[in-house]
Amino acid sequence: MDVVFSKDAFLEGQLLLLDKPLEWTSFQLVNKIRWAIRKTYGIKKIKVGHAGTLDPLATGLMLIFTGKMTKQIDQFMGMDKSYSGTFRLGATTPSYDLETTVTNPKSIDHITNALLEETRNSFLGKIQQKPPLHSAIKKDGKRLYTIARAGETTEIPSRDITITSFELTKINLPDVAFSVSCSKGTYIRSLAHDFGQSLGCGAHLTSLCRTAIGSYNLTDSLTLDAFLHNLEEKS
Repeated sequence: MDVVFSKDAFLEGQLLLLDKPLEWTSFQLVNKIRWAIRKTYGIKKIKVGHAGTLDPLATGLMLIFTGKMTKQIDQFMGMDKSYSGTFRLGATTPSYDLETTVTNPKSIDHITNALLEETRNSFLGKIQQKPPLHSAIKKDGKRLYTIARAGETTEIPSRDITITSFELTKINLPDVAFSVSCSKGTYIRSLAHDFGQSLGCGAHLTSLCRTAIGSYNLTDSLTLDAFLHNLEEKS
């Protein structure tokens, strides 16, 4: 997607396709983009927002909106999303990914390709999913991750999601690579966790990249470094 690097264009409003760096929060990326635009053009204030958060340990496509385009963010929030990544069988973590310590190791000696295929197929279509306790969802005015970090627990209601495609792209036990397309509100960390529970050995997410949001693709995005370089060169 073409980006017009000018003060007026950013203020009038643009949709930017960015590849979020590993270990950055979505909030940090938005703040960096806002700061860079303000500094480059001497703007005191400009709105910058995003449609669809990514966890710090995930990379991939984020839709970033500037200026007047931020008023249209809600129109993009309901789009289906696609991901690729890996999960590891034989252990779980409280966060369902590598943010927290691996616990509860179990044998994977019973895992076969046939069992993996049968389990994969069971997650296709409309299913019920519980978000991770380590998530930004609010309950009773508190973020769930705040409850988790305090060592507390709470009941998290399940919700309907849809998995439109789910493929196991490489099996090298205990690691399994996958690609998935899904509806708004799907947690891939929960998908990995639930997949492991169904197998009876546990699993946790070890890497994740968002490859598409609706018709927008990661292949058309800019890295943060490329965006900042172009901002400097073309201003």
